[in-house]
Amino acid sequence: MAEIPPAATVTLASLSISGKRVFLRCDLNVPLKDGAITDDGRIRASLPTLKFLLQGGASIIVGAHLGRPKGETKPELSLAPVAARLAELLGQPVKFVASSTGPLVESAVHTLQPGEILLLENLRFHPAETSKVDSVRATLAKELAGYAQIYVGDGFGAVHRKHASVYDLPKLLPHAPGFLISAEVEVLKKLTVNPDRPYGVVLGGAKVSDKIGVISNLLEKVDILAIGGGMVFTFLAAQGKEIGASLAELDSIPVVKDLLARAQTLGVEILLPVDILTSPIFSATGPANLVSVDAIPNDQMGLDIGPRSSAAFAEAISKCRTVFWNGPMGVFEFAPFAQGTKVVAEALTKVTGISVVGGGDSAAAVRALGFADSDFGYISTGGGASLEYLEGRTLPGLEALGI
Repeated sequence: MAEIPPAATVTLASLSISGKRVFLRCDLNVPLKDGAITDDGRIRASLPTLKFLLQGGASIIVGAHLGRPKGETKPELSLAPVAARLAELLGQPVKFVASSTGPLVESAVHTLQPGEILLLENLRFHPAETSKVDSVRATLAKELAGYAQIYVGDGFGAVHRKHASVYDLPKLLPHAPGFLISAEVEVLKKLTVNPDRPYGVVLGGAKVSDKIGVISNLLEKVDILAIGGGMVFTFLAAQGKEIGASLAELDSIPVVKDLLARAQTLGVEILLPVDILTSPIFSATGPANLVSVDAIPNDQMGLDIGPRSSAAFAEAISKCRTVFWNGPMGVFEFAPFAQGTKVVAEALTKVTGISVVGGGDSAAAVRALGFADSDFGYISTGGGASLEYLEGRTLPGLEALGI
């Protein structure tokens, strides 16, 4: 099968889909606990494209992944619960096949009628999906392409991966981005091209190494950068502070020092916590002790930013017209250490310009803490993909779609 030559991005609305089989790559990578979906945000985010294709008379083959099975079949990462939830949300049956290729899929595909949906099993159960060998991925992509006549890419959370269903497959079929990917890119452009000012970025989460690239790139663009979560302790260590038993990446200290120096040169306001909630144990039942960042006990770990820090972050956010937030401020899953994240989320709901929650743990946190998606300007579905876009990287899945 010849590759479709790259061209200007075709829109979903311009595709002729009536009576056609459409391979729709979604991001259905939802969190599960004891086999139950704990946050269906990514499934809901896929609904506009699915409904458009159904109403247009297409038959839909949905490909997606769940977790990181590393090419092995792991029953606990099956998409079967997702098929059931998708059927509930759409109000119609969703066929599910316990494979992503082979005779079972071929049979299901060829009996699929317009207006029907077939969800394939976790694509990452197939080792070729995530292979680093181009020819191996290409073989799987060719097989998947044989099931459909059109490709629609709507799994934004996976576009930073050079995977068969994300990068190789769209090259083999007429293709277009779905509504979710189009919306994500539009929002991210607002964060990178002439953003309304003041522009604030709030970053948290565990590892500073995951965020160094985005911090470095955004320093040239932002007015305020607030740092919380586990990653803050590497910043505090870089300032010479004692951080006790807190999480830190000591090998990143030289880079962090350079970032702090660059921020000062560029006139970017860096907000770091002034107080911390610590505990001697990583547990929801452990004591929560409020201390100054200059007095973290040697035998305790920081698990949340303190109330003075939360208030300072909220005040800084209130001054901004554009805010991007990625990463919780503390271990929000533990009630005693959720307040910092909750205060930051509350501040984002009051932004008069655009507030963007950057997917992943941040999206899960705001929902777990009782906020509605509509409380924010936009909730991204792609944590890693959003960050890599903001770093200025070329994302394989967007490149394949001509975006």
